[in-house]
Amino acid sequence: MTTDMSSRASNIWADLKLAARGTRHDYTQGPIGRSIFLLAVPMVLEMVMESIFAVVDMFWVAKLGAAAVATVALTESMMAIVYTLAFGLAIGTTATVARRIGEKDTDAAAKAAVQAITLGVIVSGALGVLGAVYAGDLLRLMGAGPDVLEHGVGFARVMLGGSASVFMLFVINAVFRGAGDAAVAMRVLWIANAFNIVLGPLFIFGLGPFPELGVTGAAVATTIGRSIGVLIAVSKLYKGAGHIAVHREHVVFDVGAMVKLARMCAVGTFQILLGTTAWIGLIRILATFGSVAVAGYGIAIRIVIFALLPAFGLSNAAATMVGQSLGARDPARAEQAVWTASRYNLVFLGGIGLLFVAFAPWIVAAFTTAPDVARAATRGLRIIAAGFPMYAFGMTLTQSFNGAGDTWTPTWINVFVFWLFEIPFAWYLSKHTALGYTGGFVAVLAAYSALAVVSAVVFRRGGWKAKVV
Repeated sequence: MTTDMSSRASNIWADLKLAARGTRHDYTQGPIGRSIFLLAVPMVLEMVMESIFAVVDMFWVAKLGAAAVATVALTESMMAIVYTLAFGLAIGTTATVARRIGEKDTDAAAKAAVQAITLGVIVSGALGVLGAVYAGDLLRLMGAGPDVLEHGVGFARVMLGGSASVFMLFVINAVFRGAGDAAVAMRVLWIANAFNIVLGPLFIFGLGPFPELGVTGAAVATTIGRSIGVLIAVSKLYKGAGHIAVHREHVVFDVGAMVKLARMCAVGTFQILLGTTAWIGLIRILATFGSVAVAGYGIAIRIVIFALLPAFGLSNAAATMVGQSLGARDPARAEQAVWTASRYNLVFLGGIGLLFVAFAPWIVAAFTTAPDVARAATRGLRIIAAGFPMYAFGMTLTQSFNGAGDTWTPTWINVFVFWLFEIPFAWYLSKHTALGYTGGFVAVLAAYSALAVVSAVVFRRGGWKAKVV
């Protein structure tokens, strides 16, 4: 027994190192659990770094007061539109590249990557110009108070104006994930966010030769770090770092392929838009209760993101497995991979949720000393974290539809869960019950549960297996 356990531990450790280092593994063959492990480890580690950055960034900004935290929360809600468009393009990119890799057609995968990157440059450039010009107006539209407008316009202008950096980082890393080169995407994001973490306090507080920019400094550091990440990702893609490489012969702009990809991405964008605008609608409801409620929400959500992003990494692993398995004409393997990844995600996210519920006051205390803000953040964190086990299944199933290229199914699910259910429920609970702003958090918990149930029912029907990409 001892020998078997030692051997198993040794095998897991060897696979862990292999996954983090990167390997040219064929994910359409062999044990499903091992394939998911090799994909999920770098994807989870990639998202862990993104989570760490989100928490560290909020930690430093919180030192500047409630107005600064509210500035970040409101701007991030607007950036959610950028993230939505980037995620939408990433969905189509991952599905297309994964399908071509599953078919063992690496040249077609590289050409698909070129079409995705071209679309990304066009869309992100337009967004950056609009965001930089109308930053102040957008903050006012979001309900920002005078205290936020006094110090927050610079932050919003830099974040929105430099949004092309995060957009292109998402798209290029989606190429790597679809190809099965998750370790490359992990290293790119780690480097980008390492720069973010180091530069953040330097620009915020003006340490050493750096100018003291206050909350705007956080945006400057973030944009610089992400831009460096994009340059590294482009270099890796050109040199070839695993299953895919884009060379000069692949840089052919296929209008037909680009239009086909754009259609899939448009549906994916609309799908994510439904979810992210629901968060904007939620924060708009909370904004009517003042800066304390918004600041508490901002802190709670940043902590929640700390858990959800790694869990999203597991979901991305399932999406890649689905795309490549369908490309290899093995839908049974795709389905089994999804349920296996869902169980892994349940264990991971459920455990984190339990810790958040138990230790919420102490976790929140690291981000604010204001009693009212801490009370709001603690309440929100506990309520939302209670829904993590259900969301573990919901997010994995949703990403699996996307990995198959079936973007319409999760789109309709999002319409039902977030807009026909969550937002009206949040408005009713917060405005017409004694819960007040707490009603918004309760609505999130209910939406998580609905997402899991509806997604599981639709997934079992199996229509996604016949999707052509």
